[in-house]
This record gives sequence, C-alpha cells and structure tokens, in this order.
Amino acid sequence: MLFSKASRFVFPKFPIFHQSYPFPFALNLNSYLHSYSPNLINIHDAVSSFNRLLLMRPPPSVLQFNKILGAIVKMKHYPTAISLSLRAQSKGITPSLVSLSILINCYCHVGHMYFAFSTLGKILKMGHQPDTITLTTLMKGLCINQMVGEALGFHDDLIAKGFRFNQVSYGTLINGLCKTGKSRAAIVLLRNIERQGIKPNIVIYSTIIDGLCKEGFVTEARDLCSEMIERRISPDVVTYTTLIHGFCSMGRWEEAYELLNEMFRKEINPDVYTWNILLDAFCKEGKITEAQAMLGLMMKFDVKPNVVTFSALMDGYFLRNDVNASREVFNKMIRSGLSPDVTSYTILIDGYCKNKMIDEAMDTFREMHRRNLIPNIVTYNSLIDGLCKSRRISQVQDFIYEMHDRGQLPNVITYNVLLDALCKRQHLDEAIMLFSKIVDRGIQPDVYTYTILIDGLCKGGRLNLARQIFQQLLTKGYHLNVQSYTCMISGLCKEGFVDEAMTLLCKMEENGCLPDLLTIETILRGLLEKNENHKAKKFLLEMTDRGLFKKPLSTHGYHILANPYHVEAFGDDMERSPSTFLHNALKRVFGSVGSACLSFPNSVVVDVSSHSLRFAVYYVFCSSWCARLILSSRIAQHRFGTWITFTI
Repeated sequence: MLFSKASRFVFPKFPIFHQSYPFPFALNLNSYLHSYSPNLINIHDAVSSFNRLLLMRPPPSVLQFNKILGAIVKMKHYPTAISLSLRAQSKGITPSLVSLSILINCYCHVGHMYFAFSTLGKILKMGHQPDTITLTTLMKGLCINQMVGEALGFHDDLIAKGFRFNQVSYGTLINGLCKTGKSRAAIVLLRNIERQGIKPNIVIYSTIIDGLCKEGFVTEARDLCSEMIERRISPDVVTYTTLIHGFCSMGRWEEAYELLNEMFRKEINPDVYTWNILLDAFCKEGKITEAQAMLGLMMKFDVKPNVVTFSALMDGYFLRNDVNASREVFNKMIRSGLSPDVTSYTILIDGYCKNKMIDEAMDTFREMHRRNLIPNIVTYNSLIDGLCKSRRISQVQDFIYEMHDRGQLPNVITYNVLLDALCKRQHLDEAIMLFSKIVDRGIQPDVYTYTILIDGLCKGGRLNLARQIFQQLLTKGYHLNVQSYTCMISGLCKEGFVDEAMTLLCKMEENGCLPDLLTIETILRGLLEKNENHKAKKFLLEMTDRGLFKKPLSTHGYHILANPYHVEAFGDDMERSPSTFLHNALKRVFGSVGSACLSFPNSVVVDVSSHSLRFAVYYVFCSSWCARLILSSRIAQHRFGTWITFTI
C-alpha cells in the first residue's frame, strides 16, 4: 500500500532513460559512506560535530555534513541520521544527491519505505537524476522489508523507462528472492539478466546456491556450481562451504566429502566455518568419533578451532549423554585461551538439565553471571525446562522475574514449558489461567501450546473443554499436527467415545494429516476395550493395506494386542492356518515378502536383516492374537542374513 502511494507521485515525473545513458557504476551505498566518513569515535562525538557545523557562519559545504552523516550510518544509528539530516534541511542547508541517498538508505533500514520514495520524489523535483546506487538502495530497502514483489515491480518499471542496472543491483534482487524462499524465481531472474548481456559474478551464483541449499534443493545447487565452473567463474571457499552445509543437512555425507576433496584438489583451503559445519553435522548425527577425527584433520591443516568448534563438540557429547566428556571439552576450550560465549554456557546448562543435574546447571548459570555474560532466552528456557521436569517449579517464578528485569521477555516456548509442567501435575486451573495470560500478553499460542493444553484437559477428565478448544481450532482452519489429533483421539477413546474418535480420524486425514502408529494404537485400544473385536480386526487390516505400518508398534501397542481377552479378534482365520495367516499378514504389510518369509507346517522363519527388527514386532502382535505363535529365543545366523523363527 505504501509503495503504491509513493510510486504514484514518483513515477509520473520519472525521466525516460536511454540505453546509452552513462550511469555511474558503483558497488553500493557503502562507497558513498566510505568516502565521506571521518574518524569519529562514537555517536555522541558525531552528533556534537554535526551541531557545531550547523552553528558555523557562513555554513560549511554540504560535503562536511555528508561526511558526518556517513559516519553515523556506518554506526547503524539510522534514526539519528534521519533526525540530523532533516534538521539540517530545516536550517536551510540544501541537500545534495549524496545527502538524499543517505537519507533514503536510513529510511529503508528503519522500514519507512513511504518516506524513502518521498525522498526519491524530492530528488526528481530538485532536478537530480537518481543513479544506480540510489535506485538499488530503494530496491534493497523493499527486499529487507519483505516487499520483494514490490522490488521486482519497481525494477520492471525502471527497465521499461530505459534504465539499466548492474551486477550489484541484480545481486540485491536475487538476494531478496533467496532470503524469502524463492530461489527458483532467482534462477529465472538469473537467466533474464544473462539475456540482457550482464554477466553474473560469483556473488550472484553463491547467493542462489545458498538459497537452494536452505530450501533443500541441494542437487540443483550442485548443478549451478558446475555451471559456474563451466563459465570459468571459480567457486570460492564460501561457495563450497555453503554446498557442504547443504549436503550435510540432507544427510548426504558422500557428496559432502567429495566437495571437501574437490576443495583440496583445487587448492581452496577450507576455513574454520567449513570445518565447523562438518564437525557439527557429525555431532548432530551422533558420530562423535568422526567429529573428533575431523577436529584432528582441521588442526593438521593449521586451522585453529574457535568457540563454535568446541561448542559443537560439547553438544555432540551431550547428545550421547556423556556429561563428563562435554565438560572436559568446555574446560579444554578455556585452557586453549578461548572465552566461552553464551551459546557454550547454554549448551552446558541444557545438557545438565536434560541429564537431571539441576544443581550443576544452576552453578553453571551463576558462573555465567560472574563472567558478565547475559543469558539469552534459550538459556532461560533450558533452565526453566530442567526445573519443571525436576519438580522444582516453585523456583521458576524467580527466573521469570529475572528475565523481565534483563529485558529477556518470556516467549511462547517459555510458557509451553510451564504449561506442560502444570498439566502433568494436574494443576489444570492454573494451566488454564496461564493460557489466558499468554493470550492477554499478545503472545500467539502455537500448535504445541494447544496440544499440551488439550492433552492435559483430556487426562484430567475435562473432555468437554478439550473438545471445545479443539473444535474451535478446526473451525478457524488451524493446522494441527498428528500429536494434536492423537491427544484428542486418546481423550475420546478414554471416555468411551470411540465412534467419535474414528470420525475425527477421518477428519484428520481429510485435513492432510496422516495418523502415526500411536494414533492407530490408540484407536485399537479403544475398540478392544469396548469388546468391538470385529471392528478392531477390520480397522487393523485396513491400516495395514494402506501401508501405514512403516515403523514397529511401541511396547505399549504390543501389550494392548497381547491381552488374552483380545485373542478371539482374528477368530477362525488363525484357527485354520496360523502360518498361512502370518505369511499373508506379512504380504499386507510389505507387499511381496518373497524369500524373506519361509512357511513350514509348524513355524514361520523370517529374515529381518534387510528390514530391521521392526518386522518382528508386527509379527509378535499378530501371533499374540492367535495365542499360538511365540517368538523363538533362538536367533539363527543364516548365510544370507539374520533369521527369526516363529514357532506354532
């Protein structure tokens, strides 16, 4: 809306440009700022110097004002620069094109695009012709304010009037598209600028590659890198690091290794960021041995580990519940001369909390204070979560007060942790009050907030309220996840409303949310507990035919089906031929089992080497219904794999 209002009075007066017009080529507005920035130490010195200029008679050249404004912008004090610029104009200082370009840049950074375009109108009224820098700054402003569509429209209008942009201008647009998850649109723009005769540079290619990787299109990103090489544009360490990060994020380790080897072959030395990405990816996958090897290789290439390196290793050890090793990494970081940052301490605190070592977490938190490190919202949330799960919820309020005092306002995650603790302790009235407080404070509850509350209400015997909240969410078109639906289905089944639960299951699928095994187990339990064995059998076979058994039932699910009172659910089918029934059941789950399942008069032998032990769980619950098949304690080693025997 603001853009359209501004452009109405800007574009009618915009001159028609010709292709041969000699517009100055510049990288960006930083060239202005660098040229006009004196060595001012802080914002107070800059403002004082500017005010002294205003008092001088006769007034100095506008160039002197621009120097100070440029310095203030480099300090990122955009509102101050705007205020001083307008003050100078009110004192009769006529701004130059540079002055107004600086002002446009400031308006863009504070999100005042209407005023930015108004300033463009002023440039035109004064008879100046805006150059590449000014117009690119406006496009960048639209992009950083999430108005990429308007930026493209602005670009198209200027092109229609004969203006020609440069690499930096298009790099700005492409960056805006990639930052908003539109990397494929960025590729389309890339092809368009090539047709205009503008040769893309490494920055443009690397920006698109980064965007593609973040959106999961790593193969396309790799292809684009190959295109770069074919066009004799050599990828640098940033390009390769981006690709390695993308492939690691997708778990495609071999391609990540190949990229690392390609860097070595091209004598491009991986920097600390490259190594940290690989090391962190290994740690997150639980491959701590490989991570340690990566650290050794990193040091072999004379790349010094930094705080991020050690923090990633700490996190990796905590994921394996190796508290001592993680603490030793922390101490090693300090011994190496590095100062742990807030992230390092947060990892340590979170790890202690997850291992129920709350006292150690509290000691670490106090150590942060002694080092004058200010905890962030993640630190507080980790500690509050640990206190709640250790039944020390009474201490949480003190941290909430401290968060407010330090300007770290609790967010939806903080309140979700508290809400979960109250619901688990069946303090439902307090939980409902907290939920109301969340809404009153303008914090938008997320799907986890609603799931926690619905689950707590269902388990606390307040089904009607849970049902009411759930229905409101469906009516509003809220996108609930499988956990939300399963909690509501569980609550309905618990109170005997299995038919309503089945209806909700259908609604769930209509809304594009597929049930998981816990959902199926919940329905099965509800049907079997109501002695609706025929429905249970029909439901199970229907779910099996649809291929929903991609993972094993949980131990809880097995116990539901192993109940001797549920034996008759399969009736005569099991009585006539247990082994045939089991073989057919396997076909239902896995399509064609082939030689993986061998039927004999008194047993069924199953190869689980290719499908993992998840198969065995399904076979066990089938056998529990006929009460005749038992899992043999002997697991024979076959030359083609591991076989499990079911004896009839």
